[in-house]
Amino acid sequence: MSRVRNPIDQHVGSRVRMRRMLVGMSQEKLGDALGVTFQQVQKYEKGTNRIGASRLHQMSVVLGVPVSFFYEGAAPQSTGTENGFAEAPGAEYVVDFLSTSEGLQLNRAFVRIADPKVRRRIVALVEALVAERE
Repeated sequence: MSRVRNPIDQHVGSRVRMRRMLVGMSQEKLGDALGVTFQQVQKYEKGTNRIGASRLHQMSVVLGVPVSFFYEGAAPQSTGTENGFAEAPGAEYVVDFLSTSEGLQLNRAFVRIADPKVRRRIVALVEALVAERE
């Protein structure tokens, strides 16, 4: 029987993965710096295993970000007083996209394009490709 992953653990793990990839660090290298295996890093990044406070602090030092970085964009915890079907904040898909290697590669290449007209054309191309599939 598999346990249900906590959404906050998943979010924190995806932010660890995103930052690790942004700095060009492998899971093995991060694991070595933390004193754990790369498999443990995989479990942290997927949200399968919860990251303890001291380990999260250690990760923030190794990855060069404040601990708060890992919580940025996380959906607020339910207090039971929210509107039941209200939409959650919409930035999750951006974090999910930037947590992939393709998302990071695309973002890195896109920001290096100096000409704003070329950037707009690329956005128009991507939107046209998506419209074809809908």
